[in-house]
Amino acid sequence: MAISLTPPGETPPAEGCISEAHVERPDGGIWEHPAFWAGLVLLGSVVVAGYFIARIFGFT
Repeated sequence: MAISLTPPGETPPAEGCISEAHVERPDGGIWEHPAFWAGLVLLGSVVVAGYFIARIFGFT
């Protein structure tokens, strides 16, 4: 068994946390909200479907 050079109750130097605090980046606004993009795709598909339905019934 290896002899520990670190006294009990202390964290060995190799196992300590070396990360630093980071600054939260600001919200990217509308570009990072998937609900906006899903709504835009849904609206586009409804418009295209409406066009074809209007063609079937002779409105265009």
